[in-house]
Amino acid sequence: MSVAGIVSRVLDFYALLILAYVVISWFRPSGFLYDVFHVIGTVVEPYISLFRRFMPSTGAVDFSPLVAILVLQYLIRPLLMLVLTRV
Repeated sequence: MSVAGIVSRVLDFYALLILAYVVISWFRPSGFLYDVFHVIGTVVEPYISLFRRFMPSTGAVDFSPLVAILVLQYLIRPLLMLVLTRV
């Protein structure tokens, strides 16, 4: 597998972590699920919080994870693939 393929899979996994973080946050996690939620949060929250700073508050719905995934998939991924294919 090439480096570009590995990077692509890592970005896919990170997007899935963001999605899992959002889905778990809809419930009140307790016990083991809270531990999973906390670990995932320590990985994805720094990236998501970048978008929370610039997005207006919409009340109960937080669109920053959606924007974070879109930026990851449509901006960061193509730039990384471009750089990795040129090397």
